[in-house]
Amino acid sequence: MNLKKLWKFATDNYFISIFFAAILFVGFVSVFRLFFTKPTYMYAKVKMGQGLWWTSTAKPSIWFVKSLKKGESEKSLTGQSIAEILSVRFYPWYNSGQFDIFLTLKLNVSSNKRTGKYNFKRSTIAVGSPIDLEFPSTQVSGTIITLSEKPFKEQYEEKNITLVKRGGYNKDFTNMYDQIRTGDYFFDGQDRMFTVLDKSLEKNIWSVTNNFTGQVFERDIESTQNIIVSAKIKVKKEDGNYIYAEDQPLLVGRTISLATQNYVFSDFQLVEIK
Repeated sequence: MNLKKLWKFATDNYFISIFFAAILFVGFVSVFRLFFTKPTYMYAKVKMGQGLWWTSTAKPSIWFVKSLKKGESEKSLTGQSIAEILSVRFYPWYNSGQFDIFLTLKLNVSSNKRTGKYNFKRSTIAVGSPIDLEFPSTQVSGTIITLSEKPFKEQYEEKNITLVKRGGYNKDFTNMYDQIRTGDYFFDGQDRMFTVLDKSLEKNIWSVTNNFTGQVFERDIESTQNIIVSAKIKVKKEDGNYIYAEDQPLLVGRTISLATQNYVFSDFQLVEIK
């Protein structure tokens, strides 16, 4: 078919011509972007769980933590990495057997210069938006909590803290105290974040009233005592606040979720930060 006949066919069947022209244009743009456009990367921190931050769902268990592997990538149909796991950090959630899991990711995104927004897998991403990922070992759903155009520079500070469990020691049941081990620690997948330095007991003081005179006496009680624990903890300083485990403020008077390899510090109150 010569050019004259081809042109006549195209003008006589212009709907077909427009259809094929559109396909060729899309193919050209796709090939150009694939081979000639420099990829844009964003760095994100993602908290695992239901992909909407206001939705409360069950937190992952230990088997899910073990399935996440640093260095794994989700790849596109062309074999290009679109999401890479740079780090995995996990923290026990009180005495539940469940964990808060935080992923640091490198994402291949496209940007809209007019709006300043970024798209990942055809969805707009921002702090608070859901994200779904498919790695070779597991599928991930979570919420983006931080976004950056540059790699994160994690800067932690070490603080000495004192924890108290009031009435945690009973003379007829000493296990709660005996099982606390000096030197025991918690490893979050990247660093030792919490280490027990020392432990001690503090006698309770009870007030006893004389029924005849009404006079109040103070008396030391050995059968029930407070458990005192000195520990070292790694935190990040953000806007003047110290943050443990990405989203737990370190404040005197709070009860925060802390554990080691062998012990869960349930109902221990933070009473001092140095």
